[in-house]
Amino acid sequence: MASLITLIAIAIVAFVFLKRLGIIQTPAQREHLIATYRFPPRLHKKVLDTYPHLSDDQANKVIDGLREYFQLCNTAGRRSVAMPSQAVDVAWHEFILFTQMYSYFCKKALGRFLHHTPAEAMQTPTQAQAGIKTAWKVSCRREGISRNNPERLPLLFAMDAELNIEDGFHYSLNCEQNGSGYCASHIGCGSGGCSGGCGSGSGNDGGSSCGSGCGGGD
Repeated sequence: MASLITLIAIAIVAFVFLKRLGIIQTPAQREHLIATYRFPPRLHKKVLDTYPHLSDDQANKVIDGLREYFQLCNTAGRRSVAMPSQAVDVAWHEFILFTQMYSYFCKKALGRFLHHTPAEAMQTPTQAQAGIKTAWKVSCRREGISRNNPERLPLLFAMDAELNIEDGFHYSLNCEQNGSGYCASHIGCGSGGCSGGCGSGSGNDGGSSCGSGCGGGD
């Protein structure tokens, strides 16, 4: 019993010591770091090179979207969070090329290395898999949107359509009016709570995927 108490005491002291050194960050500290982090200017340039029709302000909005995506991952913890925006995914890819900077950022902001794992966000045109459901749930909570009865799209889900990203992932709140994109409103619904089909993804091969995934795991 005495040895167990000693081990617990050592663990507590070690935790406090590592936290003071900044090795262990609280969720709030990570959120602040993500909110204030200065991404390499090359990300902005890459977005404009890929989508030359965008203005500087619109490219900045894409970078804000990347920041928001990392906030989602911070909030979701170890759960996988799918990337809802193709434009933001371009910026993420570019950031990863700064290998040492990206690794350090992940360690400080997320407590782990965030791998980019290509994956389908939709299993079928009307069934979202876990990663995109988590992205939807956390996005709605952060932006004060009802995930089951949304009146607007969260930032990352609205990004590609608003910026006219031709190869992007375009979401619609209304399945019946969803001619060539993804129906977002069914993503947050529980089993049996929604009905209606969804169209094919804009810029895709007409299949059921809704874009590149993001592996939140290690």
